[in-house]
Amino acid sequence: MINRSTIDKVFETARVEEVIGEFVQLKKSGSSFKGLSPFSEERTPSFMVSPVKGIWKDFSTGKGGNSVSFLMEHEHYSYPEAIRYLANKYNIEIEETEQTDEQKQQADERESMFMVSEYARDYFKDIIHNNPQGKAIGLSYFKERGFTDEIIDKFQLGYSLDEWEAFTTEALNKGYNLKYLESTGLSIVKNDGPRAKQFDRFKGRVMFPIHSMSGRVLGFGGRILSNDKKAAKYLNSPDSDIYHKSNILYGIYYAKQTISKEDNCFLVEGYTDVIQFYQSGVHNVVASSGTALTEQQIRLINRLTKNITILFDGDAAGIRASLRGIDLILEQGMNVKVLMFPDGEDPDSFAKKVSSEELKEYLNNNAQDFINFKVSLLMEDAKNDPVKKAGLIRDIVISISKIPDRIQQEVYLQECSKIMDISESVLFSELAQLNNKQQRSTKPKSSFSGQQNRGSISGNTQDPNQPPIDALYPEAFQVHKNKPIEKFNELSKYEKEIIKILLLYGNNEVDFVDFIAGDEVDDEEVQLLKKIEFTNVISKEIYLNLQQDEIEFTDEKFRQIYFDIIHQLNQNETISIDTLVNHTNMEVANIVTNILMEDEKHTISDWSRKEIVVKSKESNLSKMVLDAIYNLRRILIDQKIKSIISGEDEVIEREQMLEQIMNYTSLKKQLAERLNRVI
Repeated sequence: MINRSTIDKVFETARVEEVIGEFVQLKKSGSSFKGLSPFSEERTPSFMVSPVKGIWKDFSTGKGGNSVSFLMEHEHYSYPEAIRYLANKYNIEIEETEQTDEQKQQADERESMFMVSEYARDYFKDIIHNNPQGKAIGLSYFKERGFTDEIIDKFQLGYSLDEWEAFTTEALNKGYNLKYLESTGLSIVKNDGPRAKQFDRFKGRVMFPIHSMSGRVLGFGGRILSNDKKAAKYLNSPDSDIYHKSNILYGIYYAKQTISKEDNCFLVEGYTDVIQFYQSGVHNVVASSGTALTEQQIRLINRLTKNITILFDGDAAGIRASLRGIDLILEQGMNVKVLMFPDGEDPDSFAKKVSSEELKEYLNNNAQDFINFKVSLLMEDAKNDPVKKAGLIRDIVISISKIPDRIQQEVYLQECSKIMDISESVLFSELAQLNNKQQRSTKPKSSFSGQQNRGSISGNTQDPNQPPIDALYPEAFQVHKNKPIEKFNELSKYEKEIIKILLLYGNNEVDFVDFIAGDEVDDEEVQLLKKIEFTNVISKEIYLNLQQDEIEFTDEKFRQIYFDIIHQLNQNETISIDTLVNHTNMEVANIVTNILMEDEKHTISDWSRKEIVVKSKESNLSKMVLDAIYNLRRILIDQKIKSIISGEDEVIEREQMLEQIMNYTSLKKQLAERLNRVI
């Protein structure tokens, strides 16, 4: 695990405009930078970078954060991968927390395997460009497939000489350990007789490096070019500590950005399908490398998009064998479409025959919904046989039952009803039976009786003996945790306002004007308020007010940010914005970033040039603080009055109820006076 001190050093050193500037063209705009969003198609800039705050915001998609979150969004790195990338960029030595000897050995072995794999990639690339045999056989093959020099270089294609020990001998001469050559599967070692023999696994094959999401070489795929019928046409690296065939998709490293941007992923079968599509301008394409699609591979795509389009060639028998993959995709809550190429064509051959525009047009116009595809594929078998037709219908309903979303299930059943000319009621009945059967099979057995929940039927876990909180009208400010969060959504507006004030101005010291109850009473027996003036730090004033009323934030995310801020104040008496922007919880960091970058929309819109004056909030900070607190109290009092009237609170006498309502209404009037509101 990367040491916290290393992470802190990365955040301190990394300049957000430098990191993002490698991926997005930025132009200076005041104290900030702006550019076109890398996450959407747009003509006018909506992407802002603030070097002062160390954050970025994409107003077209709502995304935002720091340098690390940008790499996670744009490059789809994991958190540790993003930290390592920045550490490498700024030459920061990565310190790891103390590991056991076993963990160190495992980490060292994995890194050694990566080093061997990356050496092999470079070796095979060199052979194809600089070795006579590599040029004559390997490079010629790729050229015959129609691949350009640029695409051969981009996908790091290579060739393994048709010699038994050429690669292994060279790697050993370079100082690489035979143990790691064997564990990565690049070399095969046989201990026959007194002397071990080693030879190259990929002898005489063109080589396709297989990359992780972050671009590290995990393994290889090799295609044989000779007519040896005993040898497999394609051969993959065996599973190892760094490569698991069922967990990776070929081309994911090159496709990830476009998949995310286009919000769709094309799934093909082979390496050359991916490369040919990429060369034709379709970059959001990956391959399952000839294996049946797995849940792990689907989840990999699910990180980037909810939409998959499976591309099949004209081989109907092969398609039927692949239908199980559709159900796996549906189970993951993803949307799946299917596209078939004309008879005798596969993605590779079709992409070579047509122009880039024609290919994209064909993909757009011929993708089918999975129901239409299944029906068109299987209906020919059923024809006029009612038994086979019933089996086909049942098969489609089984697929629909895999979809987690019930609304989506209903839409698909209605579609199936029209296509198959069968009543919706029959389909819904069949689906209900399947769902019930699935629930029974997955329902956990319990040896406990129903009596264990007696006394908690209402779900109210609040302690009835808990004493009142506030000295004046305490219960008015209590947020009842046992009630649905939707009831308190109105509070979120002012909860966010308070968080925003704390983030932007929390460390400022200002003069406050407040009011307290005086001794005089007017003709309507309304207690007059006495004006007082004092100076305080904004964060402390907010904390004291909320603490006095023991107001708890209803929005879980705002509550966590508030607790983090209070923790900082208790430790250092100041708020560190950087700590929140670089929060390990990316959701918290994103919310903080969004709040801090809200005012940048004025820069994006160039309001000053349009002579639209944006009033400075700093001009009356004390009023902004007190207004947010008073509004929070006002809403809570409104909710308390409603709960008394509706009888949600404990049963009380009518006179007592009216007295409580009058008291709260009086308090509400006092707040209204402070807010200059009319009740």
